[in-house]
Amino acid sequence: MRSLAGKVSTSGSVSQTYRLESHAMIDNHFRALLPKYVKPLVERLAALGLSPNQVTLIALGIGLLAALAVGSGFLFLAIALWWLSRLFDALDGIYARSYNKTSDFGAFLDIQLDMLAYSAIIIGLYWQFPEYSLQWIIILLCYVLCISGALGLGSFEKSQEEDEPNGRGLRIASGLAEAGETGIAYTVFLLFPEAIAVTSWLWIAILTITIISRFALAYHKLRNPL
Repeated sequence: MRSLAGKVSTSGSVSQTYRLESHAMIDNHFRALLPKYVKPLVERLAALGLSPNQVTLIALGIGLLAALAVGSGFLFLAIALWWLSRLFDALDGIYARSYNKTSDFGAFLDIQLDMLAYSAIIIGLYWQFPEYSLQWIIILLCYVLCISGALGLGSFEKSQEEDEPNGRGLRIASGLAEAGETGIAYTVFLLFPEAIAVTSWLWIAILTITIISRFALAYHKLRNPL
């Protein structure tokens, strides 16, 4: 999940004709800081002979284990597994760029498996807390709208040949609800399950703001003049 307008590119060219401003709350800062602290881990991945795509698959596997832990009621374990999976999710891109192993397929695989992991956690929450089934269904629907809007705007940005400030491999319009915010929402759900009746609707509101913001931005920037 991304904010009003960042983007992802494998191109190195810079276009001065048009730019959508990025408003990512957490992710951009995290991406800027993390490479400074994970160099030993990246070197270890290289020493093991793993490919960036294999690291992406490891991230998915840990994320699915987190979802299974949620559904089984091991909520603290689920939190730990989730954040470990997100660490590996960040490492794949850093590793690929550090060792010149980036690829368009790797970027595609990353976003596909990210969405699978995010959705799996919601399914785990649905299983563990069925009394909030309506909220979980709405959240999944919001995820569909969030990622489709992000990719749609990202595709437009690609046509403008803008540079990539966020170190991603696909152009994806960012938003109020991104990966970092999603992880925080999941952590809050699992730490304070008695508050899910409130926090789930707050998360839905944040997702809705992201969806509406992207739609408004697309209408403003992409519509044909009358």
